[in-house]
Amino acid sequence: MIRQQDLFIAAPIYANGKLKISSVLIANRGEIACRVIATCKKLGIATFVVFTDADSNAPFVKLADKAHYLGDPESQPYQNGELIIEIAKRFGADAIHPGYGYLSENADFAAAVGSAGLVFLGPSPQTIAALGDKREAKEFLAARSSVPLVPGYGGLDQDPDLLEKEADRIGYPVMIKASAGGGGKGMRIVHSKEDFRESLQRCTSEAGRLFGSAHCLIEKYIEAGKHVEMQIFGDGETAVSFLDRECSVQRRNQKIIEESPCPWLSAEMRQDMSNSALEIARLLKYESAGTVEFIVDIKNERYYFLEVNTRIQVEHPITEEVVGIDLIALQIYVAGGGKLQAPPQLQDIKQIGHSIEVRLCAEDPFHDFRPCTGTICQLKTPLDSKSEDCAGLRYELGVERGSAITVHFDSMISKIIVWAPTRAMAIAKMIRALKNTVCFGLTTNQVFLQRILASPHFHDVSYTTALIPQNMGELTAPLDTASVDSSTAIAALEI
Repeated sequence: MIRQQDLFIAAPIYANGKLKISSVLIANRGEIACRVIATCKKLGIATFVVFTDADSNAPFVKLADKAHYLGDPESQPYQNGELIIEIAKRFGADAIHPGYGYLSENADFAAAVGSAGLVFLGPSPQTIAALGDKREAKEFLAARSSVPLVPGYGGLDQDPDLLEKEADRIGYPVMIKASAGGGGKGMRIVHSKEDFRESLQRCTSEAGRLFGSAHCLIEKYIEAGKHVEMQIFGDGETAVSFLDRECSVQRRNQKIIEESPCPWLSAEMRQDMSNSALEIARLLKYESAGTVEFIVDIKNERYYFLEVNTRIQVEHPITEEVVGIDLIALQIYVAGGGKLQAPPQLQDIKQIGHSIEVRLCAEDPFHDFRPCTGTICQLKTPLDSKSEDCAGLRYELGVERGSAITVHFDSMISKIIVWAPTRAMAIAKMIRALKNTVCFGLTTNQVFLQRILASPHFHDVSYTTALIPQNMGELTAPLDTASVDSSTAIAALEI
């Protein structure tokens, strides 16, 4: 990574002349495994990974100090907490980093890690359990905090007749969402009473299949809404806010472009949202990294709590870039007993410049975002040229030339992150990075991302989660008649 300045890395904690955490097993794969390994290497910490047939030659396997074969990916071995803990003990690991997804927000797994004498690099099992279910989390906050909540219903009585009456009371449009869901799954927007029953049936079916619980919430759907989140960090005593990320560019309720800071937020609202996030962190004596998600109604300029992700977030690099702190290193520091009041770098957090992240995925936006599989036969980034334009450019890759994108895992090829002094410069830099990234062998969303970034809809900072669905015709127009000209946009931005 090349940046204007290096990230601050909290020094690891020692006891009796030895590192308290000298080795970490990463219970994950792909780019997040590579990301954790990179920081551990800087800290002198050994890394162990687990892999399946699909990843036998993956970069994270080569980068780790030791790797253990898990078997066939169809058996979902990354969900087998008992096996992962057994392997960690066999390696002699001190800690387990769960990454994101898989077991990262599984309270039982976090507890089992601690019971095995290992350190879980994340929040306490009690915190994960308290926040893991959306219904229970909202009940907890409604009773104990002043954090604003979206009007809705989350009761245990799930009779369809009652749920329909609650939707009528709340007023359409409403959002049906799985209480135990996440990642954009188990969610349906319902615009009218006539569509409610069918949407409810689909949502409960998906929730039961994916999350083991069919329980759903009914909430008022904020039509002109922004998805803004706050990065929090705690050590059990002190809580710190690393401020906001704008995550409204989504397809199928999943983010594909994020930026920090959110250019629409006023200083007053940013501070209010940060205070709400810190109120939650202090209530729970939060430990490690977490993200408090909010929906912002831009019509009445009010924000509402959505959920807390009790893990490191996919888009954490843009926060790292604007605040200058390595969040993975901070997880290790806190897990080893470090206190957030100690490092002076954490005492006055400010966002400097602007950072944007895009998710380069193997999917076809021109055919309903259909996932695409295949082998990457060529992969080059601007970093390979080591040009001056590489300053402020960062790639979080989990693949390389020859890597296969399969049906077994997420379709993300790389996160591309830029930092620049201003938003306009960051947009221009990202468009250049995308145009100069070569990924052959399978279909990707590369052109689609360029079009969004060059679009006037993205330049208007009041854009909402409706940006993609409302402009799909323009964003997916045939290449020779597209209304968005990236080169023109770059010229306009570089004034």
